[in-house]
Amino acid sequence: MLEKFFQLKANKSNVRTEVVAGITTFMTMAYILAVNPGILSATGMDANAVFSATALSAVVATLVMALWAKLPFALAPGMGLNAFFAFTVVQVMGYEWQFALTAVFLEGLIFLLLTAFNIREIIVNSIPLNLKHAISAGIGLFIAFIGMQNAGIIVDNPATLVSLGSIEQPTMWVALFGLVLSGVLLALKVKGALLIGIFASTLIGIPAGVTHLPAGHLVSLPPSIAPIAFQFDFSNVFSIDMLVVLLTFLFVDMFDTVGTLIGVASKADMIDKDGKLPRVKQALFADAVGTTVGAMLGTSTVTTYVESASGVAEGGRTGLTSLTVAVMFALALFLSPLFLMVPGAATAPALILVGSFMMSPIMKINFDDYTESIPAFLTVVMMPLAYSIAEGIVFGILAFVFLKLFSGKTRDISIVMYILAILFIGKFFF
Repeated sequence: MLEKFFQLKANKSNVRTEVVAGITTFMTMAYILAVNPGILSATGMDANAVFSATALSAVVATLVMALWAKLPFALAPGMGLNAFFAFTVVQVMGYEWQFALTAVFLEGLIFLLLTAFNIREIIVNSIPLNLKHAISAGIGLFIAFIGMQNAGIIVDNPATLVSLGSIEQPTMWVALFGLVLSGVLLALKVKGALLIGIFASTLIGIPAGVTHLPAGHLVSLPPSIAPIAFQFDFSNVFSIDMLVVLLTFLFVDMFDTVGTLIGVASKADMIDKDGKLPRVKQALFADAVGTTVGAMLGTSTVTTYVESASGVAEGGRTGLTSLTVAVMFALALFLSPLFLMVPGAATAPALILVGSFMMSPIMKINFDDYTESIPAFLTVVMMPLAYSIAEGIVFGILAFVFLKLFSGKTRDISIVMYILAILFIGKFFF
């Protein structure tokens, strides 16, 4: 049944590979189950209820990706978007969390309409092939940077922005152990190398004091979402503040999702010769449905996770990978202490190594043409430096349009690229 539905052989995969890939993806993104409640509870939302809403929204969105789009991408409430929700809309602008939740709900509805009318699909397909390869490489640097931060290998520094962390920190040693182990297993072509590295690093982290064993029962009923579900406030829908908040949510989510889909698909060789991703419309519907349902349940914007690259690196090529992720999130509702035990230092090696895997499409970029190579370079370098996939895409597209325009190569610029450039310029000024 699985072979027929997901066409595993046609995608050069099998059940074992897909399941291992799904578990790997889940383990690298399970941190959201702990982090999202912590961030959103700063607004006054019930943290336990947010935990349930986080897991449930991930299950719903990832199931749409698995069963309809049949692609190996996982979704959950996005980092960055939840921080904007809590710290900007609520704490800085002074609105109640119900206002922010209403903005997320409206964003989801708008995304459903944009996807239904193929507008988001047109944007994805209009991005030039060289920029698509650059997006993959940029995400590689970005995801490796995130992994190094999680492990304390890279830390903030007021003088230089970033610097090497302290070698005395046990998190660094746990991560370096996992990095070497996973790297050796990959070199020996051991199946499930990244997942083995995560488990081994988690175990090593126990005596090192990095992994904290759960206290009490491992199995428990999910907390109720009643305190936060369907808590909308439509009284300020037509205000300028709502417009600003809504546009911010729309912009960041749209181009984070577009970038992740393109980047991970490019690495997995899923993009065809015309530069198009198969079933991209269904994939875009997944985050639109997830965001809408997530807002109803009581959580911030749901987006496609860049950590999906870790499952693709393990060989995940079909919806069975994302179906496995959805099942793992469902189990997490009842086994939260077990899943939350895995420290960031244990998943960091997987993110760092996946970052290196995703650099390979950069070899397909035409570096002899400066109107192609400079936009590609800016796309790659701005993602980790601006700490945003969306901003990397903005700089890449603007550079592409300006360089092509002023060097007389206007035939290379599509109407959609002109429109995107105008919108991006407007974003900077307004």
